[in-house]
This record gives sequence, C-alpha cells and structure tokens, in this order.
Amino acid sequence: MHVEKVKDEAEILDEIFDSIYPLRYKIISKFHFTPVSVAQVAANYLVQKPGTRVLDIGSGAGKFCMVGVSCTSGHFTGVEQRKNLHRLALRLSRLYAPERIEFRLSNITEVNFEDFDAIYYYNSFYENIFQASAIDQAVTLDKTLYTLYTQFMREQLGKMPNGTRLVTYFSFMDEVPGSYKIQGTDFDLKLKLWEKVA
Repeated sequence: MHVEKVKDEAEILDEIFDSIYPLRYKIISKFHFTPVSVAQVAANYLVQKPGTRVLDIGSGAGKFCMVGVSCTSGHFTGVEQRKNLHRLALRLSRLYAPERIEFRLSNITEVNFEDFDAIYYYNSFYENIFQASAIDQAVTLDKTLYTLYTQFMREQLGKMPNGTRLVTYFSFMDEVPGSYKIQGTDFDLKLKLWEKVA
C-alpha cells in the first residue's frame, strides 16, 4: 500500500510539472523526459557543493535542469541538438527557473566535459538504435551515431578528475569507463550513481 502511495505521488508531481508543456510534449514526457522524483535524487547526488556545474546530455525540453535548480544549489547546463526542444527549454526556464540554468543548442561532440563538475545522462543516444521510439525526425538518426556518441562520451568521462560524479538513467553503460564505480542505485536499478575513483 505504501509503495502504491509513493508511486501515485510521483505521478502527480510529473503531471503538475508536465502541465507547462504543449500537448505534444506532455504525451512523450513519460518516455523521454526524466521523472521529477528521479531528477531530484540525481541532482542531489551530483551537486556536492554550491555552484557545482552539472551537464545534462540531451536535455530535451529542460525538465531535469529545471528540477535540478529547484532542489539544489548547483548550476545546470543542458545540451540539446533539436532546435524545437532547445527553444522550448529556453522559454520555459525564463518563466519557471531563470537562475543558475543554461541551455545550449549543440551536438554532444562539440562539448568539453572538463568545463563541468558532474554529468547526467538519460540514454539520449538510445533512439539511434531504436528509431521507432524517437522523439521525432528532426535530427539524423543512425546506429553508427550511437557508437560515435558513446565512444565520445566514454573518452570525455575518462579525462575527468577523480571524484567526478556521474548519474545514468536507463543506460546500457557502454559510455561509462571502468574508472567509474557505482556508489548507489535507485528506481529498480534504472538509476545509477557513479564516481570516478581511478
């Protein structure tokens, strides 16, 4: 009974948050945007001190970043390559989360991870493998891109200093170097909390 109550409360939080989105994005939010309860756990793990710079890879309409600034003292930067989602994130963040948040229209391969202290990744490369589950056709999707992006992320993570925190959600873990060790899990093992230790 208690588990069901918690689940219901989590769904209510998402319904409230997702009400700021246009209908087409409300429909896909459940599958493509981080749930509020997951974002809260992830953000609180990633932000170790005020001003921690968090990178959100494939930030979509900005849900994770907006939840992150609301529950931590970190600075959140979302990187998204879809212009429509990027513009939506900018517009909504100005209304609901104007401080300590930034959104960049860019491909992940143009981002230097060393500009950040912590990384969040909700398997944004997945749609290159399973294109039937893609958000839309606004960007090129190809299986070779999954490999390219995964290798790039793995290399960038490998350059980060010891103590770097990483959170993955629904990940195959292909992008995580062996130098990162799991410090905890949540949400039926879907959410993994990592730290670089070597």
